[in-house]
Amino acid sequence: MRFQLLGPLSIAHGPETVVLKPSKPTSLLAALLLHPGAVVSTGYLLHAVWDEEPPATARAALQTCVLRLRRLFEKYGISATTIEAVPGGYRMPNDIRTLDLVQFRSLAEQASASADPGEELYRLREALSLWHGPPLANVASLMLRRDAVPALEQERLRVLERVCDLELAAGNCHQVLVDLYEGSRRHPVRERFTEQLIEALYRTGRQAEALAEYRTVRERLRDELGIDPGAGLRRLEMAILRAEELGPPATARPALPRAALSVAAAPAPARVAQRGALPPVPGFVGRAADRTAMVARLTSTDGPGLVIVSGAPGIGKSALARQCAHEAQSAFPGGVFTITLGRPDGGRLSVDEARALLPEPDGDGRRRLLLLDDAAGAGQVLSLLPATGDAAVLVTSRRGLAAVAATHGGSVHRLDVLGPAEAYELLAGLVGAERIAAEARAAHRLAAVCGHFPLALRIAAGRLLTRPGLCVADCAAWLAEDPPARLALAEDARLSVPEVFGQALDALAPEQRDAFLRVGSLEPEAVLAAVAGESVLEQLVDAGLLEDGPPGPHPYRLHHLLRVYARWFTERRLDAVLPAPL
Repeated sequence: MRFQLLGPLSIAHGPETVVLKPSKPTSLLAALLLHPGAVVSTGYLLHAVWDEEPPATARAALQTCVLRLRRLFEKYGISATTIEAVPGGYRMPNDIRTLDLVQFRSLAEQASASADPGEELYRLREALSLWHGPPLANVASLMLRRDAVPALEQERLRVLERVCDLELAAGNCHQVLVDLYEGSRRHPVRERFTEQLIEALYRTGRQAEALAEYRTVRERLRDELGIDPGAGLRRLEMAILRAEELGPPATARPALPRAALSVAAAPAPARVAQRGALPPVPGFVGRAADRTAMVARLTSTDGPGLVIVSGAPGIGKSALARQCAHEAQSAFPGGVFTITLGRPDGGRLSVDEARALLPEPDGDGRRRLLLLDDAAGAGQVLSLLPATGDAAVLVTSRRGLAAVAATHGGSVHRLDVLGPAEAYELLAGLVGAERIAAEARAAHRLAAVCGHFPLALRIAAGRLLTRPGLCVADCAAWLAEDPPARLALAEDARLSVPEVFGQALDALAPEQRDAFLRVGSLEPEAVLAAVAGESVLEQLVDAGLLEDGPPGPHPYRLHHLLRVYARWFTERRLDAVLPAPL
């Protein structure tokens, strides 16, 4: 007996496969299967089944849906206890034998752990074979198809990209063309498929077709997004025009890169710190009070040398931490070490992986500064602190890390957006004081469109720098039409508002994600408690997606750019929803 999510929701019973009809029990089953082994809250299930505001009798009706599913399972010989009622919700303890999604993820993990490219390719092909069409095509829940289906598709596309990389590395260019044509046509803004397709065409002697593909995607990106192709595509074009021979691509796993340990000097061997080599952050402005207090805490010999920097994604935590490390480095003759705890794809290092990157103890007893950047949560940090010895520790995280501060002391700095004057100064420092001063009013307008977020401001500055003829006013007007989509630079996912905010959203539990999107739909003056309970709102504060304030009628607030993103995300998911099956 087996449940199938990777295609129409169905139950495989021996040689027979039963595709379930669209119904409320089917939506309930899908919501449970999407979280195998986890407790799925009743509130999340209610919204998954009823989409809009559940009726007053929804909780009783939900129990009826559970009963109907249990009867269906009995019909096919599945134990009635497959759906477990637990405090706060329900749970289905599925594994690789009973759910294709679990098996798909297991095969992908096995492939990632394999040192043999042939074995890795075999496992990934086996994982892709589990897909039988668009997931949840027969599930009526708009919420699940809006939130869950795109996430599942992203998992499949990452595996497919890796398969194509391995096939190209093995020289199987002809065999992989069908996959690449399908991937590039169905996902035109996913540049990696286009890169792979162009490379495969060129390496099979079809130079003209390869160049035609490049020019097609270049025009589409310019017309639809106002951006140029990324660095990878541009390098391919030049190689083709120069008739250079392309060797097999590297088979490094781009989706799961190893986190790098960077010490104070860039090319120095691992764990060999260099004094006076940590540069300042380019164009850094503002945060004067935070910088002074942080440097004082880190360099002081009295009290715990621990500083925590938290706040919303893209608000400048890492930049502030690196600037403070630069300013404080003379007090640390043992060196300044940086360990990035997050992966570029949004994943996180395990505790063992992070602990292996910690620098060895300094035999001479010289003071050291350790920067733990982009921590996932308190558990990750608490597991590492005992191994840091007497080093001063600077931690950045979207999370508040209250448990770290409560157990180890130190200071906590919760960052807000830049002020209007600081945002203007950041643009002037990056783009050029004269160019910004010539359109001062437009520059303030551009800063407002960016929500005064340092990340968004740097993206806008990058656009102005690469387009010397673009006036600030036109840039602001163009970005204002669709800020979340257009505040992105194709060359680097870290300079992309939808990518950075999206990773923060993906890290939320379903109930928190739903609450964030509901909060984003409200007007700024609305009472947020109307759409979510205090505990959920506090969890959003801890996740860096909501700000708390003094007690009163409006104890919480949402940054303007995050509100715009929440509405954009909701509209985009609704636009992508297929018509409900009849």
